[in-house]
Amino acid sequence: MENKILVTCKDGIAKAELTGRLDATSAPTLQNALKEILGEKIEHLVLLVKDLEYISSAGLRVIIFTKQKIGVDAKLYLIQPQDTVLEIIKMSGLDNFMIIQDSFEE
Repeated sequence: MENKILVTCKDGIAKAELTGRLDATSAPTLQNALKEILGEKIEHLVLLVKDLEYISSAGLRVIIFTKQKIGVDAKLYLIQPQDTVLEIIKMSGLDNFMIIQDSFEE
């Protein structure tokens, strides 16, 4: 599957649609896309990952960095993770500050 990263931000909701693999090769692309929206007021960061097959430590670092930059009050959502991605998220302990669910309603 082709890697695809699409980041949008509207009305305090930042969405990142991730497809393929989020690893050392693709993580910088996500980091750069997220850096562009960091100046905006973000209340919800929504990671749409139903088509994400794999996430590495490089991808996890981008998520942690972004969460730190948007602030403690912002909520972080992981939407429709595949089992392999969810297992990595849980092993890393990131599920403690993420809301993991099947959909996101604005």
